[in-house]
Amino acid sequence: MPGQLTGLDPVYADFFAGGAGDERTLRGNEEAFQRLRLVPRVLRATGERDLSITLFGTELAAPILVAPTAFHRLAHPDGEAATARGAAGTILVVSMASTTGLEAIAEAGGPLWFQLYPQPDLAFTEAVIRRAEAAGCRALVVTADSPVFGRRERDLRNGFTDLPAGMVCENMRDTTGRVRDIVMDAGLGWDRIDWLRGVTGLPILLKGVLHPADAALAVEHGVSGLVVSNHGGRQLDGAIATVRALPAVVDAVGGRVPVLLDGGVRRGVDVLCALALGATAVLIGRPVLWGLAGGGSAGVRQVLDRLRTELDTALALVGARTPAELTADLVAP
Repeated sequence: MPGQLTGLDPVYADFFAGGAGDERTLRGNEEAFQRLRLVPRVLRATGERDLSITLFGTELAAPILVAPTAFHRLAHPDGEAATARGAAGTILVVSMASTTGLEAIAEAGGPLWFQLYPQPDLAFTEAVIRRAEAAGCRALVVTADSPVFGRRERDLRNGFTDLPAGMVCENMRDTTGRVRDIVMDAGLGWDRIDWLRGVTGLPILLKGVLHPADAALAVEHGVSGLVVSNHGGRQLDGAIATVRALPAVVDAVGGRVPVLLDGGVRRGVDVLCALALGATAVLIGRPVLWGLAGGGSAGVRQVLDRLRTELDTALALVGARTPAELTADLVAP
């Protein structure tokens, strides 16, 4: 699988590929997976494997979703619509900062979840949620790890501060048509999760959880699922790698809600390791952008098909027929 974006303006390539600070967490996500080793079982008579799972009523071909990432039109002219077409068979989590509006993405494919940065303006936040509901989004993924904007030094060096002419964050339009800025809210607290639960009946997944105490609190506040995430290394440099944080979060949740993971997943064996360590599914970010930049919707499809094929092979080789049969004893640190 390619490790960098090609054929793009270097400034935009840096935006997609880069992380915060010295990019220790960015590198650490992948390195943590690379250090893991598998301890396969043999003679398990797996036969034909079944990768499918069901999440909040949606059946997926494999436990691999598309993570929310911003500004897809920087990678391809068709932007998030092309991503949606390429993601057929799984869930695309639409970024609040998408450069294609929710409605056009919904027309291009589905199913969709919507990623939300809760805004200080509660009326506007509710309006965005209503728009997501109307577009058929089946869950909200609330990003909790961004009270302030991470210091992304590649973007600072490149002077990348705004989208080019003709591109905006289409989901930030208000009823007058004005495009608002996304506000990172340092005043965000657990009370906002309670408020969101009162505003929508959609399942709410909390994204950005790394500490097991926060995982337990999230369940107490009624969330429907968690995403173990460090924002792809783009927020707090030095944060723990997600696959290292995963087991403690899974233990804290105790099976009460699904736990998903993003960050550093590059191969099917990475997916398998995350599932064996307790994740229900994984989300893929940068590799999807690489596929989009290289081949539009076909490139996205190729990336996801490859991961599914690799996961199927890895399942057979460790002696499991389904993701549910994977157990932590198959993974050695």
